[in-house]
Amino acid sequence: MYGSKINIVILISGNGSNMQSIVDACQTKKINGEVAAVISNRPNAHGLTRALKARVPGYLLDHTGYDTRESYDRSLIQLIDRFSPDLVVLAGFMRILSPGFVNHYAGRLINIHPSLLPKYTGLHTHRRVLESGDTFHGSSVHFVTEELDGGPIIAQRKLKIEPEDTEDTLTDKIKALEHQLYPEVVGWFSQGRLSMRDNQALMDGQPILSAAMAVTP
Repeated sequence: MYGSKINIVILISGNGSNMQSIVDACQTKKINGEVAAVISNRPNAHGLTRALKARVPGYLLDHTGYDTRESYDRSLIQLIDRFSPDLVVLAGFMRILSPGFVNHYAGRLINIHPSLLPKYTGLHTHRRVLESGDTFHGSSVHFVTEELDGGPIIAQRKLKIEPEDTEDTLTDKIKALEHQLYPEVVGWFSQGRLSMRDNQALMDGQPILSAAMAVTP
């Protein structure tokens, strides 16, 4: 178990509301950690403003200045590693990461995805859920591997889709759900309870055999 606070680096591309929920949880000591830096690949990301207001160092590393994904990721690694992170958190970071990046942070790189994985990897999950006529929707936190949205699932939360739900209402509902789920998972990691071994998520050293173990009806 971690005795001291862990260093957390958060990567964003947009609004940064999940980032804000983690920063808030650190500041209220619900997470035994500190957000050492917030890094965005987009200059207009509102999350950088949120970081400034929260007195968290914010950095821009614009991906448009790089010719290849690999060259950008190498620079991103150099920036992240300045903060000696115990955990790197993807919070709406809208880039596919290179294998070199993923492997560099294996076991300490997590992501949140707005679907009940393995359903609906990729984009436009709310629209696809509605078009498929699903009765439940949700969000998943997983360790990041080279497979897009395919790393071992740590925890999920789900909600019932109501007849009147639209893409907009589901967006709001899922965000509210994520703002509870993501800090909780980061908190487990900060307590030394969460790890990854042999491409499997472990809680207290035991395999998380099914995401249903951590699903809220």
